[in-house]
Amino acid sequence: MKSFTPEINMNEKVIDIRDLYKSFGSNHVLRGIAIDVHKGENVVVLGRSGTGKSVLIKIIAGLLTPDSGYVNVLGREVDKLDTQGLRELRLKIGFCFQHGALYDSMTVGENLAFPLKRNTPHIKNEQVKRMVNVVLEAVGLAQTINQMPSELSGGQRKRIGIARTLILRPDVMLYDEPTAGLDPITCTEINNLINEVQRRFNTSSIIITHDLACAKAVGDKIVVMKEGQFVKQGNFNEVFSTEDDLIKEFYDYNFIQ
Repeated sequence: MKSFTPEINMNEKVIDIRDLYKSFGSNHVLRGIAIDVHKGENVVVLGRSGTGKSVLIKIIAGLLTPDSGYVNVLGREVDKLDTQGLRELRLKIGFCFQHGALYDSMTVGENLAFPLKRNTPHIKNEQVKRMVNVVLEAVGLAQTINQMPSELSGGQRKRIGIARTLILRPDVMLYDEPTAGLDPITCTEINNLINEVQRRFNTSSIIITHDLACAKAVGDKIVVMKEGQFVKQGNFNEVFSTEDDLIKEFYDYNFIQ
């Protein structure tokens, strides 16, 4: 379980999803999803590959349109927003891609400065430098500012990807498989960083993963997905204190084999 108690406001929903459906042709990916994320809360969505986890967060970010259902993020119904409304909302949502999504031709500092300059074109260079240094310090990689992405380890690239997302000070963080492909020690570092981001920047987050060690370390609430539906939710102990074969098999695979 998490080692600290975050400041979660159960009276304030930042994400409110009801009766969400999404299909691609005959492939019914999401089948009546419902979920709440409260202010300051880390929600982990667990499931095997192909269960619809990544589709869910792409809908939250407005990258995909639902077939039906209600999706409200930060007080706005996402599928009813026009282009400008979507742009404004996305500035408040940090999307941490699985592979970091850094520009290989830019230094670390340039990668971090890019979203600031693109979205706030009149910002002064001194302020950009200050904000770059703040987020690099927050992820523990101030020394990499002049390095190229190719010089970084996989874990460092993940950290820089998180830093680039943080530089716009989002209210919501969406993490897509943050520990995928990393060794156990680096996974622990990333888990600790997700908790530090929650504490230091007061973010609300959805973490998509199939890594139970990650779920246990960062999740205030765990939601288990199977075939496009949520089959159980609660804290880690509540979810895994069960005789349900699917959930037991998931636990055994992660912690026993």
